Order: sequence, then structure tokens, then C-alpha cells
Amino acid sequence: MLYDKDTVYIVGDAQASVNNPITQQYSAFFIGLVIDTASHKIVDAGCSSTIPLTSEFVRSIFVGHTMYQFDAVAEEIRRRYHGSSQKALIVAFKDAQKKYKSALNGREEPGYTASGTV
Repeated sequence: MLYDKDTVYIVGDAQASVNNPITQQYSAFFIGLVIDTASHKIVDAGCSSTIPLTSEFVRSIFVGHTMYQFDAVAEEIRRRYHGSSQKALIVAFKDAQKKYKSALNGREEPGYTASGTV
């Protein structure tokens, strides 16, 4: 897949539990997000996983949301994702959100707060 020139790639990371197979394989949990900087929409997503279906499912949660919808995304993760990396996925998104804001040189969006809520 080719991405528009207005997109950026951001990686968020978090620690998963020690007994999590993802931690055993990768030492941490990562999500990769492709974001359209004009609309702040997530256009593609993937994560470190031991099963390809996991990454595909995580993609379905993130794609279409914006980077400024932390509460909505976190709630959707809690509602839909019942794997052992649920908390790590939320923390990794928060980390990605922080990195995205930094990548935009600290530009504040209307209604955006430091906690990531709109």
C-alpha cells in the first residue's frame, strides 16, 4: 500500500506483562500508526503480535479514528479487545499520541487537551 505525502508513521510502545507471548518474542508491545496530518485520521495500523489476526483486528479498531480521540479509542479497545495486551495497547496508543503531537511541533488542535480528550 502506498501512502499519501501528508501521512506520517508513528510508533507507540508499552510494556506488556512478562508472561505475555508478545513480550517473550519482542520484549515490548508496539503499535504502528499511519496518520494523515491534514485530518489527523489514522489511515492504517498494525501491532506487534504473535498471531496475524491480532494485528488485523487491532487495525480495525484504530483505522478511521483521529489521533485526538483517546477516550473513544481506549473505550473501544476495552469493549472489543480481550487479549492479554489490552492495557499495553491503550498505553501504546497514548505514547503514539504524545509522539504524534511532538512530530507536529507541538501544534495544538482546537479542543485538544493534554490528557488527549476532545
